Amino acid sequence: MISKALDIYFPELAKIPALKSELITICRIEKFEAGTIILKQDSYVKVIPLVVSGLAKVYKEEPEQGNEMLLYYIQPGESCIMSMTNLIRNQLSQVKAVIEETAEVVLVPADKALAIANKYPKWNEFIYSLFNAKFDELLNTIEMLTFSNKEKRLLAYIRKEVAVKETNIIKTTHQHIADELGSSREVISRLLKKLEHEGYVQLNQKSIEYTG
Repeated sequence: MISKALDIYFPELAKIPALKSELITICRIEKFEAGTIILKQDSYVKVIPLVVSGLAKVYKEEPEQGNEMLLYYIQPGESCIMSMTNLIRNQLSQVKAVIEETAEVVLVPADKALAIANKYPKWNEFIYSLFNAKFDELLNTIEMLTFSNKEKRLLAYIRKEVAVKETNIIKTTHQHIADELGSSREVISRLLKKLEHEGYVQLNQKSIEYTG
């Protein structure tokens, strides 16, 4: 099963026979339900997740303010670049990763991931490529936080959700969106009403349909 998952979702890794064989030997594949935390903030990285189905999200928590901020998504064929960065530096994780939709994940033990990085250039190429992609995503997040008003941030968030989930109907609540954007439910509800009036969305009970 791991072999097939690597072939389909991580072909660049799978095309190196020795690397693929080692990953099959050391990894396990697990299914996680929505809401499962697969990486805790302020804890050491124990595994590197390679997502093969479903969706995960990575957040930065601010315990003193009681807030958290959505940083980026992990889709099939991707991993958590912050996990790898913290592992290499032997640091406590600065983020948390949560399963958004039921997911199957290939788990690479942290110590084995370091050994693989020393043996296989292709693994490092994969990491660098992923880092570049997620760095751009992080820059977009920072730009939205710094330069965009809340309405633009909310619309960008909805469009991203629609794109990664491949559906125009997002099953969520106003409070959940507020948590992900570091805002309040009252503000998000007001802005959603405004977006609905402008023709971008249609609000339903526990779901939002993007119509823009």
